[in-house]
Amino acid sequence: MARSTSGPAAPGSEQEAPQVAGRRPGGAVQDADTRATGHATAEASGRAAAGASGASARAGERTGVPEQRQERATASYIYGILPSDVELTPEPRGVGDPPGEIALVRHRDIAALVSELRLTRPLGRPQDLVAHQNLLDDVAAEVPVLPLRFGAVMESPEAIVSELLTPHHDRFRSALEELEGRVQFVVKGRYEEGTVLREVLAEEPEAARLREEIRGLPEEATWDARIRLGEIINRAVEVKRDADTQVLAQGLAPHAVAVVIREPTHEEDAAHLAVLVETDRQEEFERALEEFGRRWADRVTLRLLGPQAPYDFVDTQG
Repeated sequence: MARSTSGPAAPGSEQEAPQVAGRRPGGAVQDADTRATGHATAEASGRAAAGASGASARAGERTGVPEQRQERATASYIYGILPSDVELTPEPRGVGDPPGEIALVRHRDIAALVSELRLTRPLGRPQDLVAHQNLLDDVAAEVPVLPLRFGAVMESPEAIVSELLTPHHDRFRSALEELEGRVQFVVKGRYEEGTVLREVLAEEPEAARLREEIRGLPEEATWDARIRLGEIINRAVEVKRDADTQVLAQGLAPHAVAVVIREPTHEEDAAHLAVLVETDRQEEFERALEEFGRRWADRVTLRLLGPQAPYDFVDTQG
């Protein structure tokens, strides 16, 4: 099993994320063990964060009006919501050119993770998206965070407090409490090259026959047979992927708070899962995944990525 962190690390490598956030002594956040677990975490977090997206979108629309952009040189870019007892290590690593220095806008028990954004240039370069994701992933490795989708902008810290943090305070606080002591990982499985094809040819007589028919013949003379062979192989791989994904998800579920099945990103994907894990059970979870790696040796290569911001367990769409 290969292990890698999120962000720019090379596949199969490990890198230690810089610590950008820590907890203030005597923080008021309760112990996660006293609260409900399972899919209730994702549901509650989703309800809490749904309002954030709407408020942010409305504020973003205002800052997008040309007249207001002429009046204001900067705005507040929002990455996510944290507990207010967090202390940051200020770094110029946010979105924008030059990168903005990250900061917190606090209101009672919660805070918005922000940086100042210049309005003189468009937002949306690939490096902006990478900066947004990497910052949230690094913070999520240290403290609970409700990540907002890329592009959430409000006109000022005062607007963040009045339009985002104040009206949604209780829901955000509840969602953060449920994420306390939990992190998201992503598990990706990729079939070994040629292995899944050999399985299909052994299990599908028509596929094996068609492959022999077209062997050594020009493509134009076997076009129909090649199309049919491709259809059989694609369908068979989809069936295998669905079955292997379910086996992996069910095998990891006893060691996790919740598991979400993601869509495949490659035709040779064997599985793609997001998993919410209790931090004090992380070693147990990794051992279970390593056991799958041994069972699937020479057939599927498994990669573990994370910890990451819990996008799959917090619905930030309004």
